[in-house]
Amino acid sequence: MIARGNAVTSTPHPTPTTMSDTRLRLLTLNCWGLKYVSKHRKERVAAIADVLAASDYDVITLQELWVFADFEYVRAAVSKRLPYAKFFYSGALGAGLVIFSRFPILAATIHPYSLNGSPIDVVAGDWFVGKAAASILFAHPVLGHVQVYNTHLFAKGGDEGAEYQKAHRLVNAWEFAKLARQSAELGRYVIAAGDFNSVPTSLPMSIIRDHAGLTDAWVVTHPNTPDPSPSSPPSPQDAIRTHGVTADSPLNSYSAGKPLEPLARKFQGKRLDYVFFRQPSSPPASAHTPILRPIDTRVVLTERVPGSAFSFSDHFGLEATFAIDVPQDGSVHVPAPALAQPTHDASYVLASVANPQPALAKDVSPEAITQTLLSLTARYRYAQAQGRTQLSIFAVCIALLLAVIIGSAWFPRSWINPIFMVVTIALAWLATTMLYIGFVYGNWEVNALTNIIEELELYRGALEEQRRSQGSRSP
Repeated sequence: MIARGNAVTSTPHPTPTTMSDTRLRLLTLNCWGLKYVSKHRKERVAAIADVLAASDYDVITLQELWVFADFEYVRAAVSKRLPYAKFFYSGALGAGLVIFSRFPILAATIHPYSLNGSPIDVVAGDWFVGKAAASILFAHPVLGHVQVYNTHLFAKGGDEGAEYQKAHRLVNAWEFAKLARQSAELGRYVIAAGDFNSVPTSLPMSIIRDHAGLTDAWVVTHPNTPDPSPSSPPSPQDAIRTHGVTADSPLNSYSAGKPLEPLARKFQGKRLDYVFFRQPSSPPASAHTPILRPIDTRVVLTERVPGSAFSFSDHFGLEATFAIDVPQDGSVHVPAPALAQPTHDASYVLASVANPQPALAKDVSPEAITQTLLSLTARYRYAQAQGRTQLSIFAVCIALLLAVIIGSAWFPRSWINPIFMVVTIALAWLATTMLYIGFVYGNWEVNALTNIIEELELYRGALEEQRRSQGSRSP
């Protein structure tokens, strides 16, 4: 079955029953698949497809695979092992997000982030592609419902820039954390992977880990990793193997020789790609719920494309292997099982069963929320100032247009008419653009920031009240 409209695809191959159901393997990769822009795109996509076809992953999440023909090519290559796939749409140019699965997809959804840069920033392009959080829900034979998220956060701003430049990624992080948390509260296991465009110590990652209750699989499988010394950075190979560097590595052909900011120089690159996980949550607790436990994570696709001098992508891939621990006595309670209905076409119903073993309660600190609010407030003021400036440019353009129209009557020479025409068209275009950016998008951004700021202020107040009540009850 191929449904071209929403790009949910499956092939008639049955899900193999000989594969281990107590192990789950996942790969995430930013493919850098911009049409007309990304270098060696077709060759690299073909090489990526060959590698994936020979792999034994159960789930694959890809970012920046914007071209539908590239998706079809990869899907055909992996369909024997991964018969279910979803290509997600968002924005004007598409989300670039794809998920392949060995297990039947019960549901799929995409949540475009409310802020994704400005439409006037054509070079960055985040606004046009509609950065989003995509997800599928599949039925696992042991775990029941598993929700897999695939995301690509807002790129521009960095971790060391001005506060107002960090705001859009913080909005992405907060919205993503809420989605993942809600999934766990429904009794589902959650796996979240993708290009988060943030280093582990950044505020967006703290929000995602703490508010969503997500655990970084790399940290679990690489405990007690010492921080490198700025005066003695690790080798590029050690940075990949020990610190999980996936971007801006000197070993990548597309970033070799690239000027790096201090943090990237310290680690010989950046860790921007992650695999997170969490158990379901909703009380009461029980010892009979299967546990999803990471046992291995590693950075992959670090070599060159065979027979070529370029890398598979400007990012390296990240793979994670999970063990599924079930109670030794054989008494298993699945929090949210998916039951197959005996119909002609395979379909599934969602059973509403309370989860007997919640994950530990966890939340973002009021201090982290305060720091987030500082960035969002700085962006709010910046957006207001930008809007006023752009509307002022619009007013100036209108005045100049009137001057050109009136002045054209005083210059009867025919040779000057084409010049007036070009100037008139340019001023009209600039005026229209400034009106759209300054008024429509300006108010859009300010209103979105206002919503998030007020939401976080309310949430911070609730957390502080909870702290005070806990303090008053303690002896």
